[in-house]
Amino acid sequence: MSLASRIESLVIRVAQEFIDVRAKTGNLAQLATTDKSNLVAAINELKYAVTATSGIDDGQVSTSTTYSSSKIVDLLDTLKAEILGGADAAYDTLLEIQELLTSGSTGLDALLAAVNNRVRFDAAQALTSEEQAQVRSNIGAIASSDVGDPETDFSAVFEAALA
Repeated sequence: MSLASRIESLVIRVAQEFIDVRAKTGNLAQLATTDKSNLVAAINELKYAVTATSGIDDGQVSTSTTYSSSKIVDLLDTLKAEILGGADAAYDTLLEIQELLTSGSTGLDALLAAVNNRVRFDAAQALTSEEQAQVRSNIGAIASSDVGDPETDFSAVFEAALA
C-alpha cells in the first residue's frame, strides 16, 4: 500500500471522526463557566479570568505563579555565570570556541573530520546513492519513489468522505 493510499485512508477516518464530533458538542449547561451560550464564549470567559489574575511571586516556585521579569533576568544571569564557570573572555562565546576548534589546534582535526562526515541539516550536502540509502535506513525514512502520488488532492478525498 503506497503512502498516498494510507494517507487517503487516514483522511477518510478523520472525516468520520469529524462527523461524530459535530454530532457530540457536549452539554453546554454542564460548563463550569457563567457564560454557557457556546464553547467560544466559555473559553473567552476563562481567558479573561486568567488575564486578570496577577500571578507574580518572586518568593517561591509554583505552578500557579510566575517570577517578575527582573527576577527572571537575575536567574538567567546566574545560570550564564554557572555555565561559563569563569571561562576566560577569549572562550566565553560559541563563536570563540568555534574559531578555536576550526583552527585545528591541539589535535582536534580528527574530531572535526568526524563531525564533517555526518548528515547536515543546516546546509546542502552531496551524498552518494549508497550514503543516501544508509541515511534513510538510520532514520527510518522512505525514498521519494515510495511515497506514492504527491499530487493526490487530499482535500477532495476529505470532502468526499464528509458527504
